[in-house]
Amino acid sequence: MILTSAARSMSADTGGKVTPITCDIRVADAVDEIMGHIWESGPLSVLVNNAAGNFIAQTHELSFRAAGTILATTLHDALYCTLAAGDRWIEGKNKRTILSTLSTSTRTGRAFTVPSATSKSGVLAMTRSLAVEWGPRGIRTVTIAPGPFPTPGAGERLYPVERKGGEGITYKNPFGRVGEQSELTNLAAYLVSDQAGYINGEMIAIDGGQHLRTSGVEDLLTWSDERWAQVRAGRSKGKKPANRGRRGRARGRRWWKSS
Repeated sequence: MILTSAARSMSADTGGKVTPITCDIRVADAVDEIMGHIWESGPLSVLVNNAAGNFIAQTHELSFRAAGTILATTLHDALYCTLAAGDRWIEGKNKRTILSTLSTSTRTGRAFTVPSATSKSGVLAMTRSLAVEWGPRGIRTVTIAPGPFPTPGAGERLYPVERKGGEGITYKNPFGRVGEQSELTNLAAYLVSDQAGYINGEMIAIDGGQHLRTSGVEDLLTWSDERWAQVRAGRSKGKKPANRGRRGRARGRRWWKSS
């Protein structure tokens, strides 16, 4: 229902045809199957790797399962989609573009969101590598690294109530504000257009220069273990504990839901 509603809204706004398709992009076979379905109507013009999962946590407290879920949602799915589309483009001699959404953690690193920073850095390495390998075949790879563009889902996980009222999301941002969605969409539209045809293998940061001053988690460095415990307790409220297997006892506070 959510996809259908979103498709109708996008179609009404743009006048174009929007077809919602469900797929668990963490599963390689599912990705390959859905790409085959798309190609029945013709080659995909642009692939946008935009899916991600993230939340703040002390890294030594992460379960393997939680870390693996972020890797699957952020890194593995981007690789699967890129391979499935690239293989078909190359076979059909199609010149196309891949746009991936990353973050400035690929430049600065980012404490307390280590699996995400690791995944995003992996996608950046993929982007740069394929720019050289697939560039001669007419396939461009480009990336965007957005700064603070608040959405309800990400806001709840990255800026829980415990972070509200302090330095805030615009802490040390040279412009003292968050980004506007139109600024982000305009950049994305440009990068996948013919006007950006000579840009390949690059990552464009759009954060008002914030990453030049801060990685964005300095406030978390002052948190006590007790404060972290409060955040974990709030995240796991009402959820069944997860089995941590070889790492030890089950800890329900590790459960989370990807966006």
